[in-house]
Amino acid sequence: MAGVRQNPGLLIERTLSMTISLAPFANNWFFLLKAVWITVVISLSSMLLGFAIGIVVGSLRTYGGKWVDRILGFYVDTMRAIPLLVVLIWIYFAFPLAIGISVNVMTAAIAALGIHLGAYVAETIRAGLTSVRRGQMSAALALGMSRMQAVRTVILPQALIRMLPSLGSLLIFAIKDSAIASVIAVPELLRQTQVVAGKTFRPFELYTGAMLIYFLLCFPVARSVDRLYRRISFLGSS
Repeated sequence: MAGVRQNPGLLIERTLSMTISLAPFANNWFFLLKAVWITVVISLSSMLLGFAIGIVVGSLRTYGGKWVDRILGFYVDTMRAIPLLVVLIWIYFAFPLAIGISVNVMTAAIAALGIHLGAYVAETIRAGLTSVRRGQMSAALALGMSRMQAVRTVILPQALIRMLPSLGSLLIFAIKDSAIASVIAVPELLRQTQVVAGKTFRPFELYTGAMLIYFLLCFPVARSVDRLYRRISFLGSS
């Protein structure tokens, strides 16, 4: 404090350094816009992969028998026990050494995010399926449906409605977790924000802008899922 009093120029310099400037966005808007698009692509792709894995694994763990449950349970427990960052780094750096084929950063990011997300989706699906009364399955079988038909047309639709809040949270996690892909140089939002911040020396504006963009990506998803659940929740009662 004494140094600032003795050197008024230092105080002025610090004040000026905190002046908000939108120049980094104006000069790099297309660069950052591409990064946002890549973030959306990674998020949507990992969601599709994760939900596909989760629905299959969750259904098989519920109706596939004891040994299927144990085998797939090992996958679920493994993914939930290993940090996503470790899974991502292993798929990008170690897995290519095992198969002898290089993996590009986008493929590695989508695979890691999707496989990791799939474990959580699987547990949510399994919880939803087991929440439906057993009489629903008995009634479907009595009508001549096969077990798989009963799951697909009777049990799963009811379970999905009940699971909407939890699945909505996983959708948001998928968007936020896409930022972890920056560690393997995927040109997504956080990575490109770091690049621009390093060139312009305006980290406050850029990282604040990145936070707002992630909020704008996640908030509509949360509100939309919540609104949808309020409208159709009665269909999941049995």
